Amino acid sequence: MCKRTKAQRHTLDEIYQAIQKLVDEDRRKNDSTEKNENLAETAVTALLYEVVTNPKPGLVDPASNGAHKDMDVYTFIESAQSLRAYFYLAQEIGFEFAGNSLPEMFNKLRRAGTEAELEIFHATNGVNTHKGAIFSLGIFVCATAYLKKNKMYTQATLVATIKAMLINLLKDDFKEIYKKPKNKLSAGELQFLKYKTLGIRGEAIAGYPAVFGLALPFLKNTRGSINNRLLDTLMYIAGHASDSNLIKRAQNVTILDEMKSWSASFFEMGGSQTAAGIQFLNELDKVFKSRNLSLGGSADLLILTTFVGRIEGII
Repeated sequence: MCKRTKAQRHTLDEIYQAIQKLVDEDRRKNDSTEKNENLAETAVTALLYEVVTNPKPGLVDPASNGAHKDMDVYTFIESAQSLRAYFYLAQEIGFEFAGNSLPEMFNKLRRAGTEAELEIFHATNGVNTHKGAIFSLGIFVCATAYLKKNKMYTQATLVATIKAMLINLLKDDFKEIYKKPKNKLSAGELQFLKYKTLGIRGEAIAGYPAVFGLALPFLKNTRGSINNRLLDTLMYIAGHASDSNLIKRAQNVTILDEMKSWSASFFEMGGSQTAAGIQFLNELDKVFKSRNLSLGGSADLLILTTFVGRIEGII
C-alpha cells in the first residue's frame, strides 16, 4: 500500500474499501491455513477491527483522527500489516517451545518484539501506533499457540499461562527504575513512581482481568453489528479499567473518574444502537480533542478482547 502524506484527505468510501479488502484477504488466508496458523492472521484482523470501529473518542478511526495529529486510519493499516511477520513468529515461538520455564518463552517473544517495534516505526515513518499491541497481543498469540499445540486451550489455561510467562516481569522491568534519569523513564515507569500504578504491566501479570473478567463477558452479551458490539465494549472497558494512556495525557489520575461518568452516561442513553448514544460519542470526541485525551490503553484491551472473541466464535 502506498504511503500517504498527512496533508492528504481520504473519503470514508475509500477508507472502508481499503479496510474491507484487507479483512477479506485475512479471511481467505484463515480459510486456507491450518488452525494453529490462524492465530497470527486473527491478531492482524483484531488490529484492523479496532481501528475501523467508530466513532471512538480521542482515537483514530475512519471518520476522525481523534487527538492524534500525526496519524490517520491508513497509518494504522500500514502498522497492522507490518506486524504480520511478528505475530507469525510469536505463534511459532509458542508452538515450538518445549522447555519447562514459561518465562524463557516470554523472553524469546520479547526479543522478537523489540525487532517488531522497529518494523512499525519503519512502516509509519516513526509514529507509535501499536507498541502496546506488540507487547500484549504478542503474549496472547504466543500463549494461545503454546496451549493449542498441547491441546490444553481454555480461557482459564490462557490466563494461567500468561501469568506464568510474566512472573518475573515487574522484577526485571523495575529493578533499575530508581537509578534511571527521569528523561529515560517510560510512561508506565513514570506513573508507577508518581501514582504507584502498575499500568499494563500490572494488568499483564494479573492475567489481564480487564479482558477475561470484564470485556469478554460483556462482549458475549452484546447485540447489533460488529461495530456496535465493539464500540459498546470499548466504552465499557474505558469506564471500568485503568487506562494508563488516558492518565498520561491528562497528567492526572482523576481523569479515570471522569471517564467512568462518561461511560455511564453513554450506556444510559442506550449505547451505540441509539442516535443519542452516537451523538454523545461524537461530542465526547470533540472534548477529547480539545483536551488532547485518548483511550489508547482501552483500545489495546479491545484488541485483545477481539482476538480471543474471534478464536472462540464470540464475534
